[in-house]
Amino acid sequence: MKQQEYATGAARTAGGTSDGRTGGAGRSTTDAVVAVREPARGPVPGTATGADAPQDPDAPAAPPGELSPDPALLRLARWFAEADPGTADDLCAASFGLYPARHFGAPAEPSAAEPAEPAGPTDSSDPSDPAEPSAAAEVSWWHGPTAHTPTPLRTREPRTAPGLRRARRDAAALPVVLSGAKPGRPGRHRKPEQSRAAAVVPQDRSAVTTASERRIAARLLLAHPLVTASGPHADGFPLIRRHRDWLTERFDTLLGYPLVVGPWHARLHKAGPGPGAVRRLEHPATGAPFTPGGYARLALALALLVDAPERLPLGRLLAAMDAADPGIGPGPSTGPADLAMAFAVLADWQVLTDLPADLPAGLVTGLGDASDVLTVDRELARAVPAGPPALAADAADLIRRAAEAEPGTAVRRRLAETPAVLAADLPEDQRAWLRDHRHSGPAALADFLGLEAEQRAEGVALLDPAEELTDLALSGVGTAAQAALLLVERLVEEVRPLPGETTGADVPVPDALIDGVLGDIADEYGLPAGWRRDYLADRTALRRDALDLLHRMGLIATRPAGWLLRAPAARYAPAPDLLPTPGTGRHSRPTPDFTIPAPTTPRAGQPA
Repeated sequence: MKQQEYATGAARTAGGTSDGRTGGAGRSTTDAVVAVREPARGPVPGTATGADAPQDPDAPAAPPGELSPDPALLRLARWFAEADPGTADDLCAASFGLYPARHFGAPAEPSAAEPAEPAGPTDSSDPSDPAEPSAAAEVSWWHGPTAHTPTPLRTREPRTAPGLRRARRDAAALPVVLSGAKPGRPGRHRKPEQSRAAAVVPQDRSAVTTASERRIAARLLLAHPLVTASGPHADGFPLIRRHRDWLTERFDTLLGYPLVVGPWHARLHKAGPGPGAVRRLEHPATGAPFTPGGYARLALALALLVDAPERLPLGRLLAAMDAADPGIGPGPSTGPADLAMAFAVLADWQVLTDLPADLPAGLVTGLGDASDVLTVDRELARAVPAGPPALAADAADLIRRAAEAEPGTAVRRRLAETPAVLAADLPEDQRAWLRDHRHSGPAALADFLGLEAEQRAEGVALLDPAEELTDLALSGVGTAAQAALLLVERLVEEVRPLPGETTGADVPVPDALIDGVLGDIADEYGLPAGWRRDYLADRTALRRDALDLLHRMGLIATRPAGWLLRAPAARYAPAPDLLPTPGTGRHSRPTPDFTIPAPTTPRAGQPA
């Protein structure tokens, strides 16, 4: 405990403990946390909290001694309840900003036609990059080097949690690698690893340690915007505290993200990614996606918890939710499963503790047992919203306002948060900025986060070879992930444009082709690879989940006319073959024979 307090600069307060839970980030440390917040940036533009938030005229007045909902969060809950699923996902990302970064993993194998990029970061303060583009930037993803491996099925140990697998407290033993990966403890068959930079020029040990710690802390915050001193990533919290001034400046300069670091938690307030970002909240245990009703109950619970007492009976909270808005509260007709998901996420964020194990059953049968008393961390409850709506007129307006930024900041946010940035997806001002800063912009973020830039004719991708700075991994375990990888490989081989063929970043893919290819894959790999029997029996569910993963990874896009295969998908396919072998599965259509038959020699006695 003494080591942790020394590393984090923790200070005990009257009536509190230094465990980051009761009395830590709760009522007795409010003044300390607020003191840290004062020099930080103000609320996100277009948002307001507390007394500055507009009062909802329809909000019921709470009797003395009763829980009173925050008017702005109550308004947000109603927007969630009225939204469709896609809009609700975008609204959650815009209002909470708790989504993790998402990046491709393995870099493409270099080819002779693609010279290596100059080593080292580029100064992001340069007004523009060299006018002459590199050869790599002229290569298309469709025909460039790929990250494909011939192994038909990738298998690896399942990860305990998405995002960073670890963030060591002592980074002195970590060598500096260009990818930002943190090599594990060497086994008895491995030779000691050495940094390439250290092998050339001796470096100051303290400088190397500081750079490694800052990189680990930055990656941790980008993967998990809310880090607590007692949560699953507590080992990285001392690093955030130690380098909070530098991290605050870099996040603000590069991405425009305010960083608030208190004694017991750190909160990176991410901006909204905009409409159609395919970011959603999921159940922390089952991975089930949230519904608009689940989002509404989450916002309604937060509206009551920001000013709730530290010890709160569950029955009182549920009754207050029903009184605040009967259409959203925990009544029997409003979906107890959605409410159970909301409480599960609040427990995962450590806003609530001491939840009963039979919470879902209790929500179905009634309003909870008064003997079940929850512990509320009000400081964490107040840290969850990136800013309740104030100036926004409706949900769509809030989504748009939360994503507003000057062109350079907007592009850097896309580079830091999304697998690939395609020029065709950008507005004209952002496309011009990316064209003028094609190397310096990605290089500054790559150096900050320990990533590798992949330049292609269609756009730029920042890769994480460690596959830690992402919530999704295409080459993952599970039936849906394996089917998605095999599906994208074969779709690229089927519809990849020929060299020199005029095409954009997207190529249409017929539904019949998707069904046929997926049917061949299931027949070929399903039983031998031990795929889930329910997927093999229900090909519609397999198709839905495989396409959903590819869509969230940015490898396919949906349009009213159907699916589109995106150029970065080709990095997961084999190198292009101008004369591919036609499919031979029972779901494949035979290729027509257009050859002209050779003339035959007439038999004896037959006319020529």
